[in-house]
Amino acid sequence: MSMFDSNSIHYWLEYIQGIHFRSIDLTLDRVKAVAGNLNFSDSFITIAVAGTNGKGSSVAYLESIYRYAGYKTAVYTSPHLVEYNERIRINNVPVEDQALIDAFRNVESARQTTPLTYFEFGTLAAMCVFEQSKPDVCILEVGMGGRLDAVNIFKHDISLITEISLDHQAWLGSTVAEIAIEKAGIMHAGWPTVGSGLRPPAYLESHAKEIGCNRYQLGEHYGYEIINGRWNWIPLCDWKTPVFRLDGLRIPDGGVHQLQNAAGAIAVAQKLQPELPVRAKEIETGLRKRTLPARCQVIDHVPTIILDVSHNIDGLRALNSFLQQFSSEKRLIAVFSMLADKDCADAIREVYSSIKHWVVTSVDSERSQTTDSLCSVLESIGTAPIIKSENPESAVSTAIEMANADDCVVVFGSFYLVGDIMKFLNLHPYPSN
Repeated sequence: MSMFDSNSIHYWLEYIQGIHFRSIDLTLDRVKAVAGNLNFSDSFITIAVAGTNGKGSSVAYLESIYRYAGYKTAVYTSPHLVEYNERIRINNVPVEDQALIDAFRNVESARQTTPLTYFEFGTLAAMCVFEQSKPDVCILEVGMGGRLDAVNIFKHDISLITEISLDHQAWLGSTVAEIAIEKAGIMHAGWPTVGSGLRPPAYLESHAKEIGCNRYQLGEHYGYEIINGRWNWIPLCDWKTPVFRLDGLRIPDGGVHQLQNAAGAIAVAQKLQPELPVRAKEIETGLRKRTLPARCQVIDHVPTIILDVSHNIDGLRALNSFLQQFSSEKRLIAVFSMLADKDCADAIREVYSSIKHWVVTSVDSERSQTTDSLCSVLESIGTAPIIKSENPESAVSTAIEMANADDCVVVFGSFYLVGDIMKFLNLHPYPSN
């Protein structure tokens, strides 16, 4: 049986992994050509989300707001945790195998001899699924950068740029200013952009003015305040469309660092009011009921387990803030791994003082950093005890065995690591049909 005729997700994923000689190829001509052959209709409202930290949370807030407002939602994110289907969701439910296989077949037929990367193939497949599903609103998470990311070939009615910091420097640039140029690539004339970063690089403002993109920035055009354990969303300027203030909102799960992501999602919903009307109560409900796996996710287990995919400096700083609030009296045992292309030492320093014991492992990826290398970094930072473990499954088993009932096991540093451990613990990130 040929791969084209295969009815197995596993075989399709192996196939698309190998049809381009590079895993990452930041160009758009190839994927644009194949998208043209697929003749997408652009028949739904689309939101594109880029940034370094907070993309996943922002997508989850938007998805939840529109679901609780009664709209049919479609979401594309990456990477996945346990199953590839998680990347493509309709009303927060991962796509079924057959619909995904049909989409893969459509892309394979349309691409002819054009090589596509794994991410590009998956992005086009996601849009095939959405064309069939006919959602009211589609939320697309940029995989890397923005300017040359496959998501950027599609029309989006509004874009959201979250906090920008150092990550993927080998591909995007060695400074925040250089990375901002790539992220700003999802801004387009005639399409508004919301910024939710607390430290927006100056380039975002100058580029928006240069191309004629209406930009709405946290701290300049909208803001938030915390009063008596609740928070308020506040418009700070004339938005030229009806906009309402929201008061008395509950502090998001995951801690106060999530406020900028929640505030950015509200700003997007406010800008889209003419196309997708939502009421204040629906926004409040959507924020409160938003779920996002593996972001400061607390698992009901003895001992308590916390899962977090943070893998860069800002992400681990946010995780450390959460740990200090949630478990200041608990002994924290880390299960840790990180990919080799990350700024490992500086990221670890953000959380090192909170961790009492480290269980270090490597993940099954060509980009994985070796256990010995990770241990060397930890030893250069401090003297906390370190245990080497063969794989993620044995690492979390070791940590659980070490822990007392009132201790806490914290798993972080990589999507691959957290995903492997979720699978091992039989945890399902999203509901199924």
